[in-house]
Amino acid sequence: MRAERLRRGEDGERGSAVVDFVMVSLLIVALLLAVLQVAVYVHVRNVVTASAQEGARYAANADVGSAPGAARTVEIVAAATSVRTAQGMACTSEEELDTSGATLVVVRWSGSVPSLLAALGDVLPLEVTGRAMKEAA
Repeated sequence: MRAERLRRGEDGERGSAVVDFVMVSLLIVALLLAVLQVAVYVHVRNVVTASAQEGARYAANADVGSAPGAARTVEIVAAATSVRTAQGMACTSEEELDTSGATLVVVRWSGSVPSLLAALGDVLPLEVTGRAMKEAA
């Protein structure tokens, strides 16, 4: 009877289902983590973009200087994502002249998005600029 099973290959494949399950599971977990990382990156990018625009609009008010735009941007990002994400990026606010001579408030945000795996650190770069026309005093 044992010789008959060996000819059919039953003993040679004993335990292979467990190995197949582990290999497929690792692949699925890796794909899930990749999709989640893309979702986190897109979310943080959208939050930072909207925050930079809001910070520029805030600093463009007639009775507000350009410097508080960066602080407002950091405050919004910290509330929407996390304080660690907000502190891990550099934010500046300044006034510029555009080609038509109008004064613009420009908020620049640069840094990197945190990775889901702590071992990778912050590997996804992110640079965002928000602009708003300065109101006349």
